Amino acid sequence: MATLICGSIAYDIIMNFEGRFREHILPDQVHILNVSFLVPTMRREFGGCAGNIGYSLHLLGGDAKIMGTVGAADAQSYIDRLDRLGLSKEYVRVLPDTYTAQAMISTDLDNNQITAFHPGAMMQSHVNRVDETQGITLGIVAPDGFDGMVQHAEQFAATGVPFIFDPGQGLPLFDGASLRRMIELASYVAVNDYEAKLVSSRTGWSIEEIAGRVEALIVTLGENGSQIHHSGRIEDIPAVTAQRVLDPTGCGDAFRGGLLYGIERNLGWATTGRLASLMGALKIETQGPQTYAPSRAEINQRFKQAFGYDLP
Repeated sequence: MATLICGSIAYDIIMNFEGRFREHILPDQVHILNVSFLVPTMRREFGGCAGNIGYSLHLLGGDAKIMGTVGAADAQSYIDRLDRLGLSKEYVRVLPDTYTAQAMISTDLDNNQITAFHPGAMMQSHVNRVDETQGITLGIVAPDGFDGMVQHAEQFAATGVPFIFDPGQGLPLFDGASLRRMIELASYVAVNDYEAKLVSSRTGWSIEEIAGRVEALIVTLGENGSQIHHSGRIEDIPAVTAQRVLDPTGCGDAFRGGLLYGIERNLGWATTGRLASLMGALKIETQGPQTYAPSRAEINQRFKQAFGYDLP
């Protein structure tokens, strides 16, 4: 029972601004915006949506198969890391004459983020094909090159493998028609509350209409938890209080790793959503998208502490 995780593989360059962006950006002057933020600390982390989701699912004991593209110019350290973690690199393709995607993320004291992103090898993600894999029973189409996202969704549907459509940062690439097609192909859709409103606006479908076209629509609400729309009703999922709030980078991906594990194991939406919520909280307690490393026993313990029952 393997899950194919289609999405970006990237290096995250994470910088902390010891102030608040809102104090330096004048809303009535954005047409001549010219600002510079001093970022005294900087880290280079392993990231990318597919890498982060695969890491989360792997922590839980799921069989994560990452499908993505990296650049030969700088990929080796990421490949070595996958080997150290025991994460499959079977469907990770190294492309010549290009760099691996790079996300340059600045975070302020309110955990707001400004990101510059160089896609690099990610723009050729469509060279990987879902229908050339074996043993896949579940998938996710996470932010990636546009052609790759579209083609992977079509290939999942053609092979009969259920998958989550997670547009995330790739949402600006989609118009109304392409979004409607992706939703029609998907088994599940996962978005945050802002993305849910944008998807609704672009497709012309209400939240209820979107939910009616998939098995479940998962909408994250930040510190207010999440909602899972399924079978004509809404499952309200509480947030897990983090022991400390250090870095939101990769929290949504950690959440999606929990979703995939719960769907894999048929845990039911109430438990699946709670596990996803916990994984997001565990991530926010550490700096970087792939630096949290609880054991499965620790995850089980935190789950029981948060929700009062054992994780199946």
